[in-house]
Amino acid sequence: MDPTVVAWLCLPLEFETNLGPHVPDFFVEYEHGKPWLLDAVDGEESPDIKEGAAVAGFNYRGVPRQEIEAGFRLANARDLLRYAHSRTPLNDRIRMLSALDEAGSLTIAECLHIFTEVKPMTGISWMTLHQLISLDLDEEMINPETVIRRFQR
Repeated sequence: MDPTVVAWLCLPLEFETNLGPHVPDFFVEYEHGKPWLLDAVDGEESPDIKEGAAVAGFNYRGVPRQEIEAGFRLANARDLLRYAHSRTPLNDRIRMLSALDEAGSLTIAECLHIFTEVKPMTGISWMTLHQLISLDLDEEMINPETVIRRFQR
């Protein structure tokens, strides 16, 4: 749910460390720059794992679970990801994008009538996951007053 992420892969590879082989949680490629290996950690990142990643040619970061779980982003991402395998039909996508072009921004409640081929939250979620529209995922749980805008890169 980070707009600067171009691609990611879960449990991507194994590299050697002083502690033995390590499989990081994620391989993440950002828009600009070298790819990163990321782990969710319960405290401080391990210098041995960071060194092993560097020897293997990767940037590495151990992301504290507190950082991952703080705020509303993770809960909102989980809600949206439920719809990752759905698809918003072209008619609904065009109607939604046209409405946003006309209004600039709309709340979720104002968009419920736009979707005729798919359930509204399925359409909104899929369009968010595919970076056609954007929602603020950090301020609060997604709700009827959540503002939708066209995605801006």
